[in-house]
Amino acid sequence: MKWMLIFSMLVAESPEPAGVWRLVWGAGPMVKFVLLLLLFFSIFSWAVIGWKFFQIHRAARESSRFIEVFWSGQSLEDAYEASRKYRSSPLAEVFQAGFQELNRIRERRRRSDVSGEKPKESTGAESMRVEILGVENVARAMRQASSSEINRLTMFLSFLATTGSATPFIGLFGTVWGIMNSFQRLAFQHSAGLDVVAPGISEALIATAAGLAAAIPAVIAYNFYLNKIRVLSSELDNFSAEFLNIVERHFLRKQGA
Repeated sequence: MKWMLIFSMLVAESPEPAGVWRLVWGAGPMVKFVLLLLLFFSIFSWAVIGWKFFQIHRAARESSRFIEVFWSGQSLEDAYEASRKYRSSPLAEVFQAGFQELNRIRERRRRSDVSGEKPKESTGAESMRVEILGVENVARAMRQASSSEINRLTMFLSFLATTGSATPFIGLFGTVWGIMNSFQRLAFQHSAGLDVVAPGISEALIATAAGLAAAIPAVIAYNFYLNKIRVLSSELDNFSAEFLNIVERHFLRKQGA
């Protein structure tokens, strides 16, 4: 607070308030390096924020459309063909993985029935075991696809978290360095007035402001997108459970019978 008071007094007393660019160009080499580093963090974080906005918004929109198609009463084959249009939808990708695994199980059963490998004296327990294994295979394929989609949606979010947590301290380091240099220069001055110390301190405080300017949008965007991804992850879990119920009721038991 004392340093902010000194800076405000400097601006109030000067006939022309010092501009931001003037303070930046007048800063020392280390402070300029810190400002360049913070500029990189800020530009890259804004690029991630913009990219994630379109990615997550498109994923949520196409997932809603796919859910409407899936529950419209069409067959799974028709839903599978329609899901290919929704390449950005995590629900469509998880459904495709489960449906493809289901088709592989059905194809293996057809080949087993045609070749006569299925024993006639197979008990109900053996049939139940085969059914459970089939459901587990479909569930495993959907879990892998779901994990892959969540990883795709959370890509580069860790950079936003790093920006939000690290840039204030980077800016503070630049401020401390600038203030230290200001007091070192003070030792070579004959007077120790405010007009001697304040310019260096005001230049150093730019680093703290730049650190906060980079951190605040990154933290807000990180929390916002993380909440959106949690919602999509919950929808993936619910859809996987519903699809597995459909598979167990209408396909595997029917073929096992």
